Amino acid sequence: AIPELATSDRGYHSIRPDSMATIARILQANGYATAAFGKMHQTPAWETSAQGPFHRWPTGDGFDRFYGFLGAETNQFRPNLIDGTTRIEPPKTPEEGYHFSEDIVERSIDWIESLDALEPGRPWFSYISYGAVHDPLQVPPGWREKYAGRFAEGWDAQRERILARQKELGLVPEHTTLSDWYDGVPRWEDLDETRRVVAERLMETYAAMAEHADVQTLRLVETLERLGQLDNTLIFYVLGDNGASAEGGLEGTLNQVIHMNHLTDNAERIHERLDEIGGPDSYCHYPTGWALALNTPYRFAKQVASHYGGTRNGLIVHWPAGINAGGELRHQWHHVIDVVPTILQAAGLPAPEVVDGHRQDPIEGTAMNYSFNEADAADQHTTQYFEIFGNRGVYHRGWTAVTVHKIPWIRGVQLPPFEADQWELYNVEEDWSQLRDLSAEYPEKLAELQELFRTEAEKYHVFPLDDRLNERFVPSLANRHTLLGERTDVTFTPNIGALPEDVAPNVKNRTFTLTVDFEADESANGVLVAQGGRFGGWSLYLMDGCLRYAYNYVDMEHWVVASEQRIGPGHHEAVLQFDYDGGDLGLGADVTLSVDGVEVAAGRIPKTLKFNFSIDETMDFGADRGTAVTTDYVEGPGNAFTGAISRIRFQLGTDHGRVAFEERAKAKLAGH
Repeated sequence: AIPELATSDRGYHSIRPDSMATIARILQANGYATAAFGKMHQTPAWETSAQGPFHRWPTGDGFDRFYGFLGAETNQFRPNLIDGTTRIEPPKTPEEGYHFSEDIVERSIDWIESLDALEPGRPWFSYISYGAVHDPLQVPPGWREKYAGRFAEGWDAQRERILARQKELGLVPEHTTLSDWYDGVPRWEDLDETRRVVAERLMETYAAMAEHADVQTLRLVETLERLGQLDNTLIFYVLGDNGASAEGGLEGTLNQVIHMNHLTDNAERIHERLDEIGGPDSYCHYPTGWALALNTPYRFAKQVASHYGGTRNGLIVHWPAGINAGGELRHQWHHVIDVVPTILQAAGLPAPEVVDGHRQDPIEGTAMNYSFNEADAADQHTTQYFEIFGNRGVYHRGWTAVTVHKIPWIRGVQLPPFEADQWELYNVEEDWSQLRDLSAEYPEKLAELQELFRTEAEKYHVFPLDDRLNERFVPSLANRHTLLGERTDVTFTPNIGALPEDVAPNVKNRTFTLTVDFEADESANGVLVAQGGRFGGWSLYLMDGCLRYAYNYVDMEHWVVASEQRIGPGHHEAVLQFDYDGGDLGLGADVTLSVDGVEVAAGRIPKTLKFNFSIDETMDFGADRGTAVTTDYVEGPGNAFTGAISRIRFQLGTDHGRVAFEERAKAKLAGH
């Protein structure tokens, strides 16, 4: 899973053990310079505040240099940037041409060039992880237009075109056939004109973002060539996101935060804002139909770890000094865990027995080097388990046994008990796309592989299986450590820094009181406290000396409770009283604003977000970092509070979200 869904179980607590040093730390200990640029999604959520601890941040995991973001995703125009262990503002604004992919490649080039100048000949390791093409799909102006009309024939035709091209290139055997289309996902011919236009525009944005990332990689490759280092640099270029993602839902979305809150976007709404797709005002993702097409010839998509559509990605390996072959294909079966032993073998380094005083566990992967100069070499990685959210499978010597438990684009349904899942059996050496289920024909083989999955799952701490998703976003239900724990009364000073959502006080689905003590200047403007941003969140701020509270409901609806009474210079106490309706998730609330003990405004928020304000934006004090929750103030440093905040206090009531989940869990258990 991911750190935000960590539980207390051994295989899921998100804490990498000291007995498993990272490849960066191993190389660092052998004299390599090491750096990471881009997405890094391995730090436990409760350690991501400005206070750390930092030993499980990239710079504590063996990287001398880190520039990027921690977490699942970020806004490509206004990323939640970290330099080392310090959160920083992007060097440019979107209006000035900023884009995250370009930024991280520029930083990586600077690092390599500096290393070449200062320590010529020193070996180095650089890890670059784009935000592309994970959501949000965001690309600089002019790129999407290059693909206008390229996908007008739709995803059904695109699947046929992709398969034909794969056969032409030799990527799949000639006898490969398309997998069955999943019932419930509309065919292109079933879409009305509005849905086609929206789906087409979203796919154009995806394609443009993929090409834009490739072009940045080319800049890096050209730098290595200019420095004379390209031929002896081992490059792994992984293409994809665990199989293309179907998390945009059947309609796609202009704002992925909508789906994270189990809400549904619709094509009519997106069509009204068609020209915003891919730009700074969108946080979009394509429809499920495109995910199934992009995973041609396989079935399913990301999260469905049982089938190749949710696991298989392309890999390019480039190392002229170490590989005699060039421009050739390799079809040996390998897994991402094989990259580390491949690097060590190429570098002539043994797997370490002890790192930083800690005895190391064996590295489970299988080096791929044997395949580099021997196209027909027999597979050496012969067994591999898979599991995500109960979707599970096992590969062994050309066979796969798989079972689908949970489908990512189907929400709000009662999942069956794990023992009721139906297993399928495929001979993938003959049936590349897992189309012909042989479980009835070879029941003994199926039973053998099911037992192999159980053995591997026990060995690698897959059990207990856990198919929960939104419940695991609630730390108390997941039994996940948090900094605040069960505290319901917490006070901050403004220098606490930005707080990621798993670290900040949880104000969703509950009554709470927020009190802010501050000194106002003559203008009395700016943000006191804000959480989230343009795509979901809330903010308490002063505008022209008047206290205001804004609630942004995933950028679909906005409500503001505003005072008309200006406050003067001097010390003041502002209070936001948020009285939640209670009883379930996502209900409304009555809001009261007070200044110095006097009520100045009241209003109603008819509904609220159930699960997340944002994946990447934070709770901020004295400013609204990243995108702005409301258009009442500008983005960037200009929304900072003009006075001085001395204290911020949260007093939290009953967590109705937790209560509701617990009651449903009890009912589910009773039903089983």
